[in-house]
Amino acid sequence: MAAISGLIRVMEKAARKAGGRLRRDFGEIEHLQVSQKGPADFVSKADRAAERTIYDELVQARPDWGFLLEESGEIDMDPDKPRFIVDPLDGTSNFLHGIPHFAVSIAMQEPKLGGGGWGDVVAGVIYNPITDETFWAEKSRGAWLHDGRLRVSGRRRLSESLIATGMPYQGHGDFAEWSRIFGRVGPEVAGIRRFGAASLDLAWLAAGRFDGFWESDLSPWDTAAGCLLVREAGGFVSDYRGRSLPICDKQVIAGNDQLHSRLHKLVAEALK
Repeated sequence: MAAISGLIRVMEKAARKAGGRLRRDFGEIEHLQVSQKGPADFVSKADRAAERTIYDELVQARPDWGFLLEESGEIDMDPDKPRFIVDPLDGTSNFLHGIPHFAVSIAMQEPKLGGGGWGDVVAGVIYNPITDETFWAEKSRGAWLHDGRLRVSGRRRLSESLIATGMPYQGHGDFAEWSRIFGRVGPEVAGIRRFGAASLDLAWLAAGRFDGFWESDLSPWDTAAGCLLVREAGGFVSDYRGRSLPICDKQVIAGNDQLHSRLHKLVAEALK
């Protein structure tokens, strides 16, 4: 087992503290105060409380680091220091409907050398409060579930592969594009799953539970930690054009070397 760094411990502590609150609120789901912030896109009192918990924990440990928060946006600090990218509740719709599949996602991204933007994501934690699973990764140190090393699936045939995705819904996503991709990928694979939390989709891919993944129109906080987990577990992550960006969010294809290549080819054919 790799020694857990101080940074991962700080991130995991914040994720677990927020996750404990979410778990308690999940047990009292009928009492949550829910406000609407867009078509079919809800944010709960629990979501905001979890974000505040994470922010308070992280800013205490790294007071000069910046933040990119799903609910509160960017908080700029020292431009030469890293920033945390935080999704306090990925799978909000699942949470609000009493479906026990959601996660806290925290990533750390370094600034580009010489300034002018952001570089690599070098640490990530994804915590599932219901299963009490902590997925974590650090650049060049591997991906882990608690103290067990993760590796992506070794499957090579699409016909044996289980693929995860996200689907467009009211006010979000391109139905025509997704339908073309689904029509090309679906007949080639053993199954397609949509569970409603992209961070966990990527964590499960890193753990070999899923064999591949595609989705578009996500946000950095949805995928920053998950992209690192997949890469550190031996997988590949790119956009639909095959570019391996530090954070793939607007377009994501992920899998092991063989399946990533084959999924990318199918997606490219679908979008011609």
